[in-house]
Amino acid sequence: MSSPSRRLQTKPVITCLKTFLISYSLIFWFTGVILLAVGVWGKVSLEAYFSLVTEHSTNAPYVLIGTGAVIVIFGLFGCFATCRGSPWMLRMYSMFLALVFLAELVAGISGFLFRHEIKAVLSSTYKDAVKHYNETGPISNAVDNIQRNLHCCGSDNYTDWGSTEYFKERGIPTSCCSDSLTCKPEALKDLSKAEKVVYHQGCVKLVTTVMESNLGIIAGISFGIAFFQVIGIFLACCLSRYITNNQYEMV
Repeated sequence: MSSPSRRLQTKPVITCLKTFLISYSLIFWFTGVILLAVGVWGKVSLEAYFSLVTEHSTNAPYVLIGTGAVIVIFGLFGCFATCRGSPWMLRMYSMFLALVFLAELVAGISGFLFRHEIKAVLSSTYKDAVKHYNETGPISNAVDNIQRNLHCCGSDNYTDWGSTEYFKERGIPTSCCSDSLTCKPEALKDLSKAEKVVYHQGCVKLVTTVMESNLGIIAGISFGIAFFQVIGIFLACCLSRYITNNQYEMV
């Protein structure tokens, strides 16, 4: 049993730790909201690109969405555990923070590694998508979305469409048109005429740049928030130990 004087000396330390941990838990809760938003943004913004490389895609957005949602819940739990001053709740909170640290680290590494792999897989998959383009399937819709949004046409340039079955029947897709008013069906069926009405730049280079940039943001945020958990683990463990050793009870 601790002496009264020692308990009086320890009480300010515990109060200080509780203040820091409550502040941390509120920040932790807010990072959960950020992760949730970034995961949803990554899924929505990169959906067209992921659909082209399904077999090679990353699960980072899903990991971020799931982790963010759970963090929002446990951030509030952390505040409650700190206010209660319950050692077992604080230990549970620190264990959760450790799991979150690992999950975010995996998400960050996944996004970082995939960021460098896309150059190797995107060119072949995009060319295959152009070759089998039919205007109705999900992959074809992804090609149309990319060409409209990035203002590009074909893999390397608009002439890539000349060797496709779709071109023989209907010409270059209208998603390649730089101006819908001047882009007539007869022009799209002739490569020499199409040169004046479609985008000239190929899509592979642009898609690679967009994917690397966005996945780099996801990876960076994941790494940053992951190492932030170390502070929470330290505070929760210290507070739990002080409360247990000194038999401190909150009145």
